[in-house]
Amino acid sequence: MNSFISIGTILFLIILIIIVLILISCVKIVHQAQAVVVERLGAYLTTWNTGLHFKVPIIDRVARRIDLKEQVVDFPPQPVITKDNVTMQIDTVIFYQITDPKMFCYGVANPIVAIENLTATTLRNIIGDLELDQTLTSRETINTKMRAELDLATDPWGIKVNRVELKNIIPPTAIRDAMEKQMKAERERREAILRAEGEKKSTVLVAEGHKESVILEAEAAKQAAILRAEAEKEKMIREAEGEAEAIMKVQQATADGLRFLKEAGADDAVLTLRSLEAFEKAADGKATKIIIPSEIQGIAGLVKSITEVASDSEQK
Repeated sequence: MNSFISIGTILFLIILIIIVLILISCVKIVHQAQAVVVERLGAYLTTWNTGLHFKVPIIDRVARRIDLKEQVVDFPPQPVITKDNVTMQIDTVIFYQITDPKMFCYGVANPIVAIENLTATTLRNIIGDLELDQTLTSRETINTKMRAELDLATDPWGIKVNRVELKNIIPPTAIRDAMEKQMKAERERREAILRAEGEKKSTVLVAEGHKESVILEAEAAKQAAILRAEAEKEKMIREAEGEAEAIMKVQQATADGLRFLKEAGADDAVLTLRSLEAFEKAADGKATKIIIPSEIQGIAGLVKSITEVASDSEQK
């Protein structure tokens, strides 16, 4: 009897442990930025968000745990052909985020493979309308178009494409060599232009410097000529003033001499003699011919006239 009791107790404990384990397995904790899709009897039941949740044992099951953070997928290079028939390799990077866990689980069988194939076809369509040069210089335009088309196509799958980037554009080797030669020629052309512009500026600066030098020399010569003319003018004025002063002194001396003779009471003979002396001094090395009056009376009259002039000067 005791053996039956012990076996029953063991079975009870086993069943209790199983029930506890089942109950524990029905308790689910959903972490931040995650979602859990729950099915009941194989059909979609609900989506659990962050927090503590319970499910019915046996009939409910967790179908899928989904990461809601933004994710990045780097696809391998895809061969594309441009409008001018140039084949190149382009690899893309997709930034996407799951917005609807239910559609992500049941909308498409393999979402990442679907996005990769969709990206390849969309890229071929866009690049097929562009030439090589446009493809190399229109990355932003291509990224925008691809993001819009991928986001529209993946919306039924519960996926939002936030950003698309062309990671690498790899043209054929021949095209790369031609592009390098073209860039080298362009750099050499720019170098030649810069050198020519530098020489031109240098020539212009030299010419301007020469012009300034000539102008300064002309101004200096003009100033020197003005100064010489002013000096010559000053010299002539001083010479004229000296000659005028000398004449005034001679006249003053003559007047003083005549006045002295008059005051001394000199007779006509003395006056005549002084007049002759004056003629002699006037002819002293200055004149080659002197006309002397033939008549003494004329001389006397001349002397008398000089005497009257002296008298008038004295009165004044």
